[in-house]
Amino acid sequence: MIKMNLKITTLIENNPDDNNLLFSEHGLSLYIEIDEMKILFDTGQSGDFIKNAEKLNVDLSNLKYVVLSHGHYDHTGGFRKLVDKIGNSYKLIAGKDFFNNKYKLVEKDNYKHIGNSFDKKYIRQNNIQVKYIEEDVFYITENIMIFSNFKTRNDIDQTNKIFQVKQDENYVVDNFSDEIVLVVKNEKGLIVIVGCSHVGIVNILETIIERTGMTIYGIVGGTHLVEANEQRLKNTINYFKEKDIYLLAMSHCTGKYATEKIKNEFKDKFTYNNTGNIIKIV
Repeated sequence: MIKMNLKITTLIENNPDDNNLLFSEHGLSLYIEIDEMKILFDTGQSGDFIKNAEKLNVDLSNLKYVVLSHGHYDHTGGFRKLVDKIGNSYKLIAGKDFFNNKYKLVEKDNYKHIGNSFDKKYIRQNNIQVKYIEEDVFYITENIMIFSNFKTRNDIDQTNKIFQVKQDENYVVDNFSDEIVLVVKNEKGLIVIVGCSHVGIVNILETIIERTGMTIYGIVGGTHLVEANEQRLKNTINYFKEKDIYLLAMSHCTGKYATEKIKNEFKDKFTYNNTGNIIKIV
């Protein structure tokens, strides 16, 4: 397997940077450098990740790809400002159902729109090259892959029914068929980069292992364990141990309680991936 340099800079996340110099918000945006290739993974909710990039000396004009993990506002809300800033010099990658009309059930019969602030027409008007992922595995290169169509067959993860898709005048539970995951091959194993893991982090990892036959070296991003009960959290932690995952760089929707539990269990293998954090794997 090819040895490569991987650097992941968290441009924005729920929690502030260690020196309180950067913007933070409920959302996620990661700048990923794989040797010479530059990939932006998600764009936060406001576009403030661009201001942080400037402060961190990250040049967004060199992006080869922009990957949007799923169609929720806190991962795609900054995309318009990115287009305003750098135009369309990259290729956009999103799931096949990225433009599903997404809502959250706030209380009985009260739905809040939590989807994208742009549509397919906006993509066309700005002449943005786009690849909508339909394949189980899409190869950007031999060692950089996008996974989708995750199997949901384990008894650890659960679907949260507050997330809904509006179809005509009806609301149905969102199965997150738009969710995609970036995976980088390294001689140490696979590095799995996730936005929110709405389909379940264990479902995601199990699907990737089954399709590649490879071990997972690390997980970076949001795991949506914020809603996990004690049993699910315990089962998930046991799964991470069973798979001998070496790097757990989690944040965003992982949740404060789950983050602390994972940190206590994995010690030095855990990294809180807050705003401004940099991960290097060589």
